[in-house]
Amino acid sequence: MTNLRTVAGRAYPRVTGLLREKSWIFFEILLPFLSTSAFVFVYRALEAPPQYIGFVVLGGAMTAFWLNVIWMMAQQLWWEKSQGNLELYFAAPMNIMAVLFGMAFGGFVMSSSRAAAVLVIATTVYGVTFAIDQWALLIGVFLLTLAALYGLGMVLASLFLMWGREAWHLTQLLVEPVYFVSGLNFPVGRLGVLGSIAISILPLAVGLDAMRQLAFADAAYPIGTPSPAVEALILVAMTVVFLVLARWTLVTLERRARQEGRLSVRWQ
Repeated sequence: MTNLRTVAGRAYPRVTGLLREKSWIFFEILLPFLSTSAFVFVYRALEAPPQYIGFVVLGGAMTAFWLNVIWMMAQQLWWEKSQGNLELYFAAPMNIMAVLFGMAFGGFVMSSSRAAAVLVIATTVYGVTFAIDQWALLIGVFLLTLAALYGLGMVLASLFLMWGREAWHLTQLLVEPVYFVSGLNFPVGRLGVLGSIAISILPLAVGLDAMRQLAFADAAYPIGTPSPAVEALILVAMTVVFLVLARWTLVTLERRARQEGRLSVRWQ
């Protein structure tokens, strides 16, 4: 019961924050929509197949989740340490994983509103037509992608806590390269060997590739990537690995922090 209350309490500020700061809603929808629109016009100028516009729109919607993972999940424990709250988390009678699960759930709700808005607006404005034959598999792949993404976020939260101030620079470093190797604005199969490597380690690359194949079943999709069913199994494996790794890193860091006195910053 304590852990459930922890999950709810940690998710609460992220859910209610959607309505308290109205300006965030405007900018979090407008800016990704402008970025998506730029690639839409590029594909139209190149006279690419119409499905490629749908690929960009779907990628633009999934951007919200990666940004939430890298900014609101990976850096969170380091921010809490800087503010003097981290030692309270470890001293409280709760599992620290419950804190991360609450962050993940709240971030999912927050990012879903932005992703849905970008998807609906861009689909309407640019006339994207979906051809979906396997709804159940598409929804399953989407949920597995989020589970693997937020599992990766939990691992990064532990690592960024260990790396300290370098977390800020690592966050900046990971945003754009992941956009590229994940095939956010184009099919990842076009990257060849680099795309294969991305599919083996990045949940966003695997999930987005599978969702594009399922959402545009009538498209001449580039060869070179696994089928959606295989990619769903890859996502299951990623989810398990990341959650186990997150648990192990948190336990290890907690033990080292208690032994070496690193739960708080030096000037506190």
